[in-house]
Amino acid sequence: MLAKRIIPCLDVKDGKTVKGVNFVNFRDAGDPVELGKMYSDQGADELVYLDITASHEGRKTFTDIVKNVAAEVSIPFTVGGGINELKDVDRLLNAGADKVSINSSALRNPDLIGEIAKNFGTQVCVVAIDANFEADGSWRCYLNGGRVPTDRELFTWAKEAESRGAGEILFTSMTHDGVKEGYANDALRRLAEELHIPIIASGGAGKREHFRDAFELGKADAALAASVFHFGEIPMHELKEYLRQSGIVVRL
Repeated sequence: MLAKRIIPCLDVKDGKTVKGVNFVNFRDAGDPVELGKMYSDQGADELVYLDITASHEGRKTFTDIVKNVAAEVSIPFTVGGGINELKDVDRLLNAGADKVSINSSALRNPDLIGEIAKNFGTQVCVVAIDANFEADGSWRCYLNGGRVPTDRELFTWAKEAESRGAGEILFTSMTHDGVKEGYANDALRRLAEELHIPIIASGGAGKREHFRDAFELGKADAALAASVFHFGEIPMHELKEYLRQSGIVVRL
């Protein structure tokens, strides 16, 4: 059985790590390189760095930060934000990233998924999906950091992304983001059942039990969180020991 992964997520804006609620109301959480090194030292399995305003502002991702992170951390890390073409991927991988995450650019140009998979391998291509649970009971996908609704539906888009060459799906529930009441486990479980690639849960972690539920109820392969780590609410080693005692396979 593959070990479940714990992944701190660092949303970066203007060179600083920030955290919001429901994709708005951001507050400063610290230096992204220092935080990444701390999580690496504490036993996190991977890291995700997202330049959260890159797509909205139409600029390129923070290559210098990526280089500094690569020099300091000893675990794999994924970088996302403002990746629109293969040369963006090449630049970030050369700077030290292990994987790239595409979201808005994949929705606008689905062929990009296959291009990345063909040129760099499916393991490099993480397709991130920001979806909101709508009043009609559907999960609608959003562009530009949750700002712009699309006509895409979560499950059909995730299956298309897999068919085009995505190596993983990073699903963030905008409905649950920053609320700390648990992950969108029903949607996660459906994704896990309908797809054949790893599903990363994002949005909703508030206590240790939420991680357990994402793995047991949501069948997620990895659980991503931000504020509970950034603000010291759940120490990494305590979380992993709790999960181990709950019968979940994790790397200690």
